[in-house]
Amino acid sequence: MKLRTTGRIAIAGFAAIAALTLTACGGDDSGDEAKSTSTTTSAAAATSAAAEDTPPVPTAEELNTQLQRALDPAVPNSEKLEMVQGIEADPELPGRLAQAYQETGATVTVTDVTAFGDTVNAKATIVLNGQENIADVPFVAEDGKWKVQKEWACIMLTNLGQQSPACV
Repeated sequence: MKLRTTGRIAIAGFAAIAALTLTACGGDDSGDEAKSTSTTTSAAAATSAAAEDTPPVPTAEELNTQLQRALDPAVPNSEKLEMVQGIEADPELPGRLAQAYQETGATVTVTDVTAFGDTVNAKATIVLNGQENIADVPFVAEDGKWKVQKEWACIMLTNLGQQSPACV
């Protein structure tokens, strides 16, 4: 049964990243290039503003350090609130996730980082119940910081037998 749960974690992670990748790669190839100057100017301003809010792409080591702090039960929950996207709905989510990881003996090690605009995909080795899996951990730019995507945190929490109001 534990093998199925571990497989579901990996599959859910891959599905979330595939959805993000497909969304980021989508485009309009209709060939319609007639656009007004105001639309172009507004789009350029929005792109510029988004670029200013997006922090520099982190290295695998930086994300690994951030994940280790987020999953460390000894780090106060108040210090983890800036590490998970949309945490306002459940400020206790990072602490519960860290506790569940500790109780199961799970580990996560980031090995590679790929940027997709305002999202980052971190390839990671996850060891759960003694079984090693390669998974994707999505991070999103929010408030000028890279944060673990709420959906991924919710999937991990659910797979570790926990629930959160933020995940409804």
